[in-house]
Amino acid sequence: MKEITLKEFDGYKYIYGGVCAARGFRAGGVYAGIKKPANDDPNATHKNDLGMIQSDVLCNAAAVYTQNKVKGAPIVVTKQNLAATGGKARAVIVNSKNANTCNADGEQKAQRMCELTAKALGCKPQEVIVASTGVIGQILPIEPIEKAMPMLVMSLCVSNNDAAAEAIMTTDTFPKQVAVEFELDGKACHLGGMAKGSGMIHPNMATTLNFITTDCAVSSEMLQKALSDVVKITYNCLSIDGDQSTNDMVALMSSGMAENDEITAEGADYDTFKQALYIVMMNLTRMLAKDGEGATKLIECTVAGAKDDDTAKVIAKSVICSSLFKAAVFGEDANWGRILCAVGYAEADFDITQVDVSIGSEYAMIEVCKNGAGVEFSEEEAAKALSRDEIYVQISVGNGDGNATAWGCDLTYDYVKINGDYRT
Repeated sequence: MKEITLKEFDGYKYIYGGVCAARGFRAGGVYAGIKKPANDDPNATHKNDLGMIQSDVLCNAAAVYTQNKVKGAPIVVTKQNLAATGGKARAVIVNSKNANTCNADGEQKAQRMCELTAKALGCKPQEVIVASTGVIGQILPIEPIEKAMPMLVMSLCVSNNDAAAEAIMTTDTFPKQVAVEFELDGKACHLGGMAKGSGMIHPNMATTLNFITTDCAVSSEMLQKALSDVVKITYNCLSIDGDQSTNDMVALMSSGMAENDEITAEGADYDTFKQALYIVMMNLTRMLAKDGEGATKLIECTVAGAKDDDTAKVIAKSVICSSLFKAAVFGEDANWGRILCAVGYAEADFDITQVDVSIGSEYAMIEVCKNGAGVEFSEEEAAKALSRDEIYVQISVGNGDGNATAWGCDLTYDYVKINGDYRT
């Protein structure tokens, strides 16, 4: 399994549990048979393709969605549901293998998934968040979901987060989960999430499917504000292949069962909660980048010295989106000219004669460019540094206060292999 190095933050402790780490949440996942194995192979390995998250109480909720003009039917229905309830939810129902997108009966099927969930859990259909991921343009068979619903509900428990995380995977090679514990008003609070995504990932939220739960009491309005802000500096700074999905969503639910004073406005408590949300979403973003389709390396690009954060973000994203640079990282070639090229075509204002670049890993960081010009360095040492599976690019563009980080991965032969026969 690919693993990332979790970054430490004072006052926050990493814990196990993903979406079940927070009080009041259960999760589960089962194999429903939404997409049959090729030739109906009886010996095929069956991975979970239907997942659920349930809360013991009606939660405050918020969500952010893809900006693609072509949107999956689940996006439309979830938006309608959260609007109808004023930002409240009791459960999430999600399937993989089929995106339920560009289908005439898509919304009907998404609504039916909400109805089935509501009936099984004893809540209202409007209190259900629905999501789908997989192949676009194929009719979603509802019968397997109907048949699997009793088994799915039976699977719900506080220790079944792994089954739910597996259920949302498509070409992912490992489940992605992070959870932290922190304190507010003397109360222990928890926030955890799970994500899926390996290909068709590009900035402009959302990116992939992401579900986050917390027992910290936060109003729906402040959940939405925190989520919208943190998305900009995490998922929106992630790119695998430059293709923006139609079904991207991140949903956040708060049970309030930590019993802290509900956060209804900005302030110290809000900042503490928002930092927890950032820690989880940032680490999930890094996991998504490391598990890019066919990827062998995570690329993390940090830009400092810009005139503002937005300028730094544009430059960082330009570098991690460069196919030529991504290919060089795969080849473990310190071809720093490709970094400068990507910096140069970024739509940002800076002085190229003040640009410094270093590239490397935990093995060593190698300075390759100073004041916009190359400097001597050991190609042998650079190759050793680039042989690791987490690669760092550090860029300074001046003396400003702006900084940003973006994440991506290398571009390999396997990316083409995976996407050449994705439907089969």
